[in-house]
Amino acid sequence: MKATHNQTTGVQVTPADLLRMAALYLRRNGWAQGTYYTPDPTGTGQPFRAACSVGAIGMAAAGRRMNHPDQLHPADAVTYRRAIAAFVDYLDNFAPVFHIDEDGYLLDEHTSPYSWNDDPARTAEQVITALEAAADEWDRLHTDGGENR
Repeated sequence: MKATHNQTTGVQVTPADLLRMAALYLRRNGWAQGTYYTPDPTGTGQPFRAACSVGAIGMAAAGRRMNHPDQLHPADAVTYRRAIAAFVDYLDNFAPVFHIDEDGYLLDEHTSPYSWNDDPARTAEQVITALEAAADEWDRLHTDGGENR
């Protein structure tokens, strides 16, 4: 059963849950830049490889490597997209990256989690911390005493 499937107990996985699972995935399997998942150098089919922030969220949602939300069950894809949106909202508010063209115009309205992840100055700990902080922020905005609002 995937993390986002509704359990018989009625517990629903939230975007914050996926963000925390993604942070844990990176702590256990490593962090990557420039690719969703690092290649398998041994050719043994190792399923758990280092991942970028978005790749780790995909692993949390699918329980396997995936490169596009269309590869998810529709219910899982909704939670995945909400987790990505929560991460982008957090980055916009707390770690914005602005791309300005040569004429001084803002090119991107929102911080891209891809370019933010792939910044050469970025560290694994910054990515993990941001995923956890984005989860905390989602909980702050969407829960009331541990219950969904």
